[in-house]
Amino acid sequence: MQLEKQDRVNLWDIREAAREIAGFVRGVKFEEFEKNKILRYAVERQLHVIGEIAAHISPQFREKHPEVDWHSLSTLRRFLALQYGDTVIRRVWLAATEGLPEMLVPLEKLISE
Repeated sequence: MQLEKQDRVNLWDIREAAREIAGFVRGVKFEEFEKNKILRYAVERQLHVIGEIAAHISPQFREKHPEVDWHSLSTLRRFLALQYGDTVIRRVWLAATEGLPEMLVPLEKLISE
């Protein structure tokens, strides 16, 4: 299947931001993440990027590929903008270490098509 050029670019950018996050948190325990403001901000920024880019995937492509949780990806930016404090630190950690890797499995398959 041939993707629209912009959708292909967007998928690639989402994957790259996710890989950045994976590299940031590799080998890091939550306690270290919680104390390291620079690391937290780096992860938050990349989650923000993913949310912004996901919101620009074409509706036609989203409809053709319901296996990707587009809604969760595209609401990352809004979540980060509206949350703050200790609760957001744990939720960002869970998004980076559990939610995002799981959501990106079907996306990786689309990129390799």
